[in-house]
Amino acid sequence: MKEAMLYEKLSEGKVKCNLCNHRCTIKDGNYGICGVRQNVDGSLFSLVYDRIIASHIDPIEKKPLFQFYPGSTAYSIATVGCNFTCRHCQNSDISQLPREKKGHIVGEKMGPEEIVREAHSSGCKSIAYTYTEPTIFFELAYETAQRAHDKGIKNIFVSNGYMTPEALEEISPYLDGINIDLKSFTEKFYKEICGGRLEPVLDNIKLAKGLGIWVEVTTLIIPTLNDSQDELRQIAEFLRDVDSNIPWHISQFYPTYQMINLPRTPVETLHMAREIGIETGLHYVYEGNVPGGGNENTYCHQCGELLIERWGYSIVKNTIKDGHCPSCQGFVAGVGL
Repeated sequence: MKEAMLYEKLSEGKVKCNLCNHRCTIKDGNYGICGVRQNVDGSLFSLVYDRIIASHIDPIEKKPLFQFYPGSTAYSIATVGCNFTCRHCQNSDISQLPREKKGHIVGEKMGPEEIVREAHSSGCKSIAYTYTEPTIFFELAYETAQRAHDKGIKNIFVSNGYMTPEALEEISPYLDGINIDLKSFTEKFYKEICGGRLEPVLDNIKLAKGLGIWVEVTTLIIPTLNDSQDELRQIAEFLRDVDSNIPWHISQFYPTYQMINLPRTPVETLHMAREIGIETGLHYVYEGNVPGGGNENTYCHQCGELLIERWGYSIVKNTIKDGHCPSCQGFVAGVGL
């Protein structure tokens, strides 16, 4: 266990966690919604500070981050636990474990120094805090990110975007990139499907951009729940108004966890969503989970030149020169291009 960051002590032995927007008030002996933060004698502790449930070397495109050191690898880690209860979670076996088994924590002992050492020896350009939700293992991510920067290694979050502004600002000096899931544009979806709220996610997309963090956004399109043209247009317009250079990844849903009754997203719906994004004024819109077809490639939004050709998570070719299109010399947004 490690004493938590960003919490306050209240009366009667209670504590208030200020890491995510649930801002749980926790009685002595109890856990937060995430299941991995416990009040012990009036102090809040992380139960997963050095308990890694997953560690893999992934292509950066798998996060997905398409315009952040394309073609590089990310040393990817996670602990158990999550502050959302998404009914379609692809990693529910590890994200929901502590909640379903009342604080049950599993994972290999691995602290910040060892994580950075493994990332460095593996030749990874970055460390990705991913698979579950990095906010709930914030202390581990924060200390690891500091050490990683000392070694010249970048740090990226793959997040539901539900952290507090205090948490995002705290880690921002060490956080180079983030992919935020914008799961829907309705409070109803966030409340009933995820157990959260929409507004904090929107606020954090804007805040991350304002803090100078490279931002990409993913929306998993689920048939009948968030696939209407109106809702997709609302998402696209919001992102455009924040920054038209934010890459928007549109991903295909497949039945899993508590949503095995719904069908896989039709490819035609992904095409429609991409067209909406482009028509709205977004410069980079990608279709995910459907390799081939050209809609996972990066094109110059000014002249249409093919810049990065992809097949799944692999780079076939990259013609970007010092962040510019080789054809029209137009600027291409991104980091490490």
